[in-house]
Amino acid sequence: MIDVDRARVMAYRLAAQGLTERSGARPADLPVLDLGVQDYTPDSARVAFAARTGADLDDDRLISVWAARGAPHRHRRADLATLTGQLWPVGDEDAAARIRSGQIPEAPRLGVRAFTVTAEAFREVLTGPLPRGEASTEVSRRVPAELTYDCRPCGARHIASNVWQHAGLAGGVEVLSRGRDAMLGPISQGPPMPSGNQGFGRLVETYLRFLGPATPGEVARYLGTTATVVKREWPSGLAEVRVEGRRGWLPEASAGLLESAPEPRGARWLPAMDPLLQARDRDLLVPGRERQREVWRILGNPGALLVDGEIAGVWRARMAGQKRVDLTVTVFAPLSADRRRVVEKEAAHVARGRGVPDATVTFE
Repeated sequence: MIDVDRARVMAYRLAAQGLTERSGARPADLPVLDLGVQDYTPDSARVAFAARTGADLDDDRLISVWAARGAPHRHRRADLATLTGQLWPVGDEDAAARIRSGQIPEAPRLGVRAFTVTAEAFREVLTGPLPRGEASTEVSRRVPAELTYDCRPCGARHIASNVWQHAGLAGGVEVLSRGRDAMLGPISQGPPMPSGNQGFGRLVETYLRFLGPATPGEVARYLGTTATVVKREWPSGLAEVRVEGRRGWLPEASAGLLESAPEPRGARWLPAMDPLLQARDRDLLVPGRERQREVWRILGNPGALLVDGEIAGVWRARMAGQKRVDLTVTVFAPLSADRRRVVEKEAAHVARGRGVPDATVTFE
């Protein structure tokens, strides 16, 4: 049993995710791409890259796909075959948990079949770029009624978004664009549909490597499944860790970094849903429910300001034409003048991520 405090865990996660020292690696070469970087708001993935590397943020080795929890993530194209097998449900219980919704109450009983028919429909429909709405209409026509619901504004039946986004990667779907003009397309030379899950335990291990020490329940919440499923697939070769009395696990190979990770210094502007914020032990990441409610909202999460290894506040951005991004920060506690200067200097990397030459910072 390894016994550490909360500060040591934070130091470990920042080091594992490349937030302790900014590297010169291209985005696809960043270790955190093993976990994936969520596309949450315009350029949020680029801002996450900018927090970790000073290299050019454009990298054609990356692709946007629906991955963990059916959320859009940047992943390496080279990893898609492995990722598709890992994310395919391990059985009907797992599949049912991932698509359970009051919108489609009969869907969970279909289990893995819900994923199979939806992925097959995608592969039939997406022969080239297609607006998301048209793709939804065509896929909806090809799946069982249990997976669809009546959309009153449209006057039609649509497949529930949680179903088709969970099945999208197996269906060979690339997310070409988002928003009002969202477009989907087939993954060029993408992997075939999986015949079953391959490597769920490795997927768990990846979460633990970047967001551990963690429990089966926390991994389950990240993947959108049940703790029972995760416990059955729990990998070997893990070290048990006690964090201020609470038990968790991480890969044995990561134990050395947990004990030796340097104390974090400096500032980082993290976008909403940055990989660091994906941890499900929010009490450890951001102590205090009031502060947690500021970081993780029901809708419209802000970015998080990291100062000396702690989440010190939240921020929002507003573009000022093509030349500047204006950043407004709400800090949880006053920052010294020196810390404010560090934060202001670091804002240049948000500008880099947003593709503009300048950034302004306003503290609230």
